[in-house]
This record gives sequence, structure tokens and C-alpha cells, in this order.
Amino acid sequence: MTFLRSALFMAWFVVLTLIMGILFLPLLVGPRKTAAWMARLWARASLWGLKFFCGTGMRVIGAAPNGGVLVASKHMSMWDTLALYIVLDDPAIVLKRGLLYIPFYGWYLWKATAIAIDRSAGADALRHMARRASAVLAEGRPILIFPEGTRKKPGAAPDYKPGVAGLYGIFKVACVPVALDSGCYWQGFTKLPGTISLEFLQAIPPGLRRSAFMPLLQERIETATDTLLKSRP
Repeated sequence: MTFLRSALFMAWFVVLTLIMGILFLPLLVGPRKTAAWMARLWARASLWGLKFFCGTGMRVIGAAPNGGVLVASKHMSMWDTLALYIVLDDPAIVLKRGLLYIPFYGWYLWKATAIAIDRSAGADALRHMARRASAVLAEGRPILIFPEGTRKKPGAAPDYKPGVAGLYGIFKVACVPVALDSGCYWQGFTKLPGTISLEFLQAIPPGLRRSAFMPLLQERIETATDTLLKSRP
């Protein structure tokens, strides 16, 4: 039954992406906000399908931040990007440049949300990220970053990268950590029934040194994530 439910959702997700991607192609030459509207509609429809076909819902713990802040989230699955894009107010998402080359999906990411980075570019990648981030914060929009840079399985050892500390230090903004347990339900092709938890944690105020900021960020995210994993029914 799990396989069938997962297959039905995958069919829904693929067909939905193709139809909306083609139907709304003209938005790619229009204002950014129209593409962002389409991206939110697509994310909501995707999560509706996840709930309808697989019985996988979500709950949000804590209040989503407003305005120009840095949001640093644990990353376990594609669900994280979909859900956070809906819950946050028009965020810009820091992601790998290679994702922008995926037909339709990548095009709309580029238009609506992306702060793309080339990890092989070293210091140049951080400078490019900082330029794009500056424009986003000036608009009063949040920046969403996954500090580990890639998805991690539940319980895997953390591996936090310095990019989040670079943005935090440059712009002197608060950083809101996010814990979640999506990897227990969205496991590649397989989608399991249940309720995914997404938790906004206490904000880290601006002004800390990197040597203090990074351990504090990791401790808050990992501790809360472990708690969510252990409290699952």
C-alpha cells in the first residue's frame, strides 16, 4: 500500500509540475513576484497531493519570522523547501547552482527565489551570495539557508558549512534556527503517513563572533531535531 500511495503521489507531482510549468511559462519574463506567486501555488498543490495520496501532513511549532532575517534550517528532504517556502513570507533560498538547470523547476527557482552558489568558486561564491542576499534583505524578505549544504538522513552526524556564518557576520541580522523531522516520512520515492514537524526556534541575535555563533546554531538545531525524532509516535 505504501508503494502504491507513493507512486500515486509521484505521478501527481510530475504531472502537476509539467502542467503548471508549461502553463505559466510567460511568467518567466514578467515581474519576480508573479513567478513567486506561481511557485507558492505549486508548493501548496504538491503538499496537498502528499496529504491526499500518502496521508502525510505537517504541523508548525513556533512563529515564523517576519522581515529581513536569516533562517537556517535542518535539511532532510525536498519537503523542507516546499514547506518553508509556504510558511515563510516570500523567502529567497540559497541553493546549489546546478538546480537551476533542471527544466521548469530550476527556471522558476531562478526567477522567484534563488540565491545560487557555485561551491567550486570558493571565496567568490560567498561574495556572490552576499551581493544577492543584500538585495533580498533590503526588500525586507527572509533568506533561507540550509547550513549543512545538503540533505542529511535522520540521526546522521551534522556537518555545518561556514556560508551561514558569513551571511550572519556580513549583514548583522538575527538568525532563526529551524528543526524538522521530514526525513522520517519523505524517504526518497517512499512517502510514509504521519505528521511532519517543523519547528522555529529561538532567534540568535546579531553581533556574535563566528566562534560563538556556529556552535550555538548547531546546538540549537541538532538538539531540537533530536527531540522531534525521539518524540515521534
